[in-house]
Amino acid sequence: MISFHSRMALLALVLFTFVSAANAENFLQRADVRQYISQLSEEQGLDEDYLSNLFVNISSQQGILDAIAKPAERTLTWREYRPIFLTDKRVKEGREFIDQHRALLQRASDVYGVPINVIASIIGVETFYGRITGKYGVLESLATLAFDYPPRSTFFKRELTEFLVLSSAEEWDALNVRGSYAGAMGTPQFISSSYRQYSVDFDGDGRRDLFNSIADVVGSVANYLSVHGWVDQAPIAEPWESGMTSKASVKALVTKSLKPKHTANVVSELGFSSTQLTEATQNGRLLSVMTMKGNSGEEVWVGYQNFYVITRYNHSRLYALAVVQLADAFNRSVQ
Repeated sequence: MISFHSRMALLALVLFTFVSAANAENFLQRADVRQYISQLSEEQGLDEDYLSNLFVNISSQQGILDAIAKPAERTLTWREYRPIFLTDKRVKEGREFIDQHRALLQRASDVYGVPINVIASIIGVETFYGRITGKYGVLESLATLAFDYPPRSTFFKRELTEFLVLSSAEEWDALNVRGSYAGAMGTPQFISSSYRQYSVDFDGDGRRDLFNSIADVVGSVANYLSVHGWVDQAPIAEPWESGMTSKASVKALVTKSLKPKHTANVVSELGFSSTQLTEATQNGRLLSVMTMKGNSGEEVWVGYQNFYVITRYNHSRLYALAVVQLADAFNRSVQ
């Protein structure tokens, strides 16, 4: 039996937790947020009372700030990152996804020039084919990062505005939209600005729905890659496995920037040889060189224009290489 003093201590703890939650500062109590709401209402024509009612129901979340401080793409090596996405289960379900939606994927590929296995791989890496789309309230996530994450506050405040405009236009219940800790939404995990700019109504029902319409998801992923410069029928990336004349000179080609900057001649002179090189660098297209810490030591990869396009979806070489290898792991007859 719990003693009287223990019961009193437990009651005090419960009351303290309740009072603390009740007194937690909601966003509307903050002057900077109220100023933002007033300006947003004036600039975008959104009702100020509507906005105030949203912000009074949310508060800054430390868990979101903790999550963004250590994203996997920045803290893991390729050896650690690859097994997360290159699993037998994800490959198997990717093949099933392609078989189930082959006609739809082929139509998107025909329209946008993106291979169907790449479209499926993006969806597989992002949300395990729509299974894992995020548990965070998108509004609360974006507000937390907009007002309490100084390193990227400008970006997230812009995304917060995009989300509120999008929610109003789509007549969403903004408080109940769920996504990632960084505000990405739906099966393809589009951030709000991408949703507004690149999503497409691929099923022709008059709406762009990345939560419930697999046709819109497939079309929007393909459109996103196409708009960002996908080259139809061109290679994506390949390992530099032999012929290297000077490892130090090759490593000197690696830059922090994801943007391709080297010509085919630069890597050819250092011993790189590939039947895909000429096709990949036609019309002045450049390439990048990268190193990865793999299971067997350091790997060197050459990334082409299409590899760079994948990094526009998620600004990480690890992410892009995971997409490439998952796509390759699907039935190689799929194009």
